[in-house]
Amino acid sequence: MQLRNFGRTGLKLSVLGFGCGAVGGLMVRGDPADQERAVARAVDASVNYFDTAVQYGNGESEKNLGRILRNLKPANVFVGTKVRLLPGDDGCIGNAAAASLEGSLARLGLDRVDIFHLHNPITATGGEGTLSARQVLDDVVPAFTRLREQGKTRFLGITAVGDTAPLQQVIDSRAFDSAQVVYNMLNPSAAEDLPANYPAQDYGRLFDHATTAGVGVVGIRVLAGGALSGAAERHPIASPAPEPIGSAMSYDADLDRARRLMALVKDGFAASLAEAATRFALSHAAMGTLLIGIATPQQFDDALAAVEKGPLPKVALDRLSELRHGFSGEPR
Repeated sequence: MQLRNFGRTGLKLSVLGFGCGAVGGLMVRGDPADQERAVARAVDASVNYFDTAVQYGNGESEKNLGRILRNLKPANVFVGTKVRLLPGDDGCIGNAAAASLEGSLARLGLDRVDIFHLHNPITATGGEGTLSARQVLDDVVPAFTRLREQGKTRFLGITAVGDTAPLQQVIDSRAFDSAQVVYNMLNPSAAEDLPANYPAQDYGRLFDHATTAGVGVVGIRVLAGGALSGAAERHPIASPAPEPIGSAMSYDADLDRARRLMALVKDGFAASLAEAATRFALSHAAMGTLLIGIATPQQFDDALAAVEKGPLPKVALDRLSELRHGFSGEPR
């Protein structure tokens, strides 16, 4: 398993991380034996970053990951979790963040996590469950810094969803060590300029901002919530089709455009659309570690096999760019 430098942290993370989220659902609703089998397989393959959150199954993901790590006792693995602050937490963000992290540590059975991420979208004005850049820098950063000083977390992070300009502002501040960035074949704008009138949020080359600031990148929505599998059917323990982030305004539109990228498979660049999507995410040097939502141990094995094939070749990336130009002008 390739290890990549993770920003300025000094960590070397496996390029494939282990996502414990609710979209795939394995670590939330899966069979305990399947959960342990998948984590053990990941550890054996030298995957060393495990990503969870209290919001994943109201703590179930953290409980299950903690149970398995206590059983397996793997050496040299890193764990990240998250807090989503509620509208009523205004004025007591420090207490809310501390209480959330204490609960996460108890469920995980850890004294500290390696990365503690803010899970709220960051928007221009804040409100309705989002935070403005000013709130993040003035209120969240001091609260998170205290938790780091107390030894509860080693590094601080954000989930980089919301409005592009405030996301850039927060990353540029260098207050955070990690950013979870949307990057996939439907929306590559964290890395490159989009064609004119392209139906997706323009993330304004967030990778450039992260690299300049020394912020490590965790790739999220690599499969666009499952749309880049190309299949409408979802596993019984997976969540219903999630609200798209950064791409189309509906999951069906994401799925339709994903299927129009099947030429990559027909041209022999990958054995499946999901493989192509995974290898695409590897192809950018700014990517520190990427997360794939999984419902079964086999889906983890598939992601691992894709990663072991390495990044897509340039000719495949050029073909993908040609295909995406066909989306321009379509309604988002």
